[in-house]
Amino acid sequence: MNYTLTELTGLLLIYSTLGWIIETVVGTVKNHKFTNKGFSTGPYCLIYGISAVFMAVTLKDLTDTPIFLLIGCGLLATAMEWFTGKFLERLNHHKWWDYSGKKWNYDGYICLQYSILWAILGAFTIRYGNSLFLSLFRWIPEPFFRIIVWGMAIIVFLDTALSVAAALHIKKETPGAVRFKRRLAVLSYQFGLSIVGHVERRMKKAYPVITEKVEAIHREGRFAEGCGFYKLFWLFLIACVLGDLTETIFCRLTAGVWMSRSSLVWGPFSIVWGFAIVLATVLLYKDRDKPDRHVFLVGTLLGGAYEYVCSVLTELVFGKVFWDYSHIPFNLDGRVNLLYCFFWGIAAVIWIKLLYPKLSAWIEKIPKKWGYILTWILAVFMAVNMLVSVIALIRYDVRAGGPAAESGWEHIIDTHFDDERMERIYPNAKPVD
Repeated sequence: MNYTLTELTGLLLIYSTLGWIIETVVGTVKNHKFTNKGFSTGPYCLIYGISAVFMAVTLKDLTDTPIFLLIGCGLLATAMEWFTGKFLERLNHHKWWDYSGKKWNYDGYICLQYSILWAILGAFTIRYGNSLFLSLFRWIPEPFFRIIVWGMAIIVFLDTALSVAAALHIKKETPGAVRFKRRLAVLSYQFGLSIVGHVERRMKKAYPVITEKVEAIHREGRFAEGCGFYKLFWLFLIACVLGDLTETIFCRLTAGVWMSRSSLVWGPFSIVWGFAIVLATVLLYKDRDKPDRHVFLVGTLLGGAYEYVCSVLTELVFGKVFWDYSHIPFNLDGRVNLLYCFFWGIAAVIWIKLLYPKLSAWIEKIPKKWGYILTWILAVFMAVNMLVSVIALIRYDVRAGGPAAESGWEHIIDTHFDDERMERIYPNAKPVD
């Protein structure tokens, strides 16, 4: 089943609202009073909607295999819940929910009971829920449906931005932002200034833990201290190069050939590894002192889910299959396999326990002035590299059976990145059947 962007947005809004209803009912029954447990002020929990849309896009190939569908939904939803919990913790330095009192919990953010529940709900939405809601959508005239969906999406975006501001304790906004928000909501000046404060009070009632005192972080004035943007960018860059080198050597040892494993048209960069290392660092940074088995389990599960999602998204965007594990035992739709999931787990342990401390210390030794200058030069280069690579891959796919180049930029791309060069850069890229 193929979805339009408007349909996916509509499903996101529907499932976000249903998720809010579930959370609110449970919270109200538990606290014996009405409790809005959503991160945003409005009646929606975006984690439900985003998870449902991810499942609809990435797991549709598993519809006819219920067991794998349940496993996929459970893993994806559990990963989303854990990632969201970690993100909110980094946002406010505290847990927004805690399952530590439940059996079979992991890190206090996820537990077996809820993972099973998410698996069942996810499988139900893919097999029955999505088709039901799409049928209802088609009863609404298309222009009217678009207005409703995108109008609601804008409201949700603004509400979420306010909630992020409240979580960060941003109480003083720029005059332009306040004026825009007043016009949009048709509110008085005084009420406009109190919006963030109102959201903060609501969030403190729903999640009292976020008001606890945050532990101060000692700063020594070195470049890229802690786990911020500059540190993560350099880790991303290093991981891109090391990932490309690792895969190149692995292919040589196993297949007996040298082949390009780069994700980009300029340079030996595997961005799948780069983004994986950034995610692993962000999510495991506070767990780096925990036992190896803890890190291995997280790396195995999240690495497999990450690789599966990357496979689906690159196929949808570029119309190419960049890897296929159909010939390896215990594979899932050729996108992931158990052996490589274990590799992800081992890589997570090696990274966070051995490599990260050494690389982190090395990065912090870069002189601050040159560190900032080099970071932004390389960031611009990587951004341009990614943009050109995306355009070249799109043209590579279109040339296979689409119309000839018409505009000037298409001719430039086709001249500099013809089929021969693209096949050399992406030797394993195959058209989608």
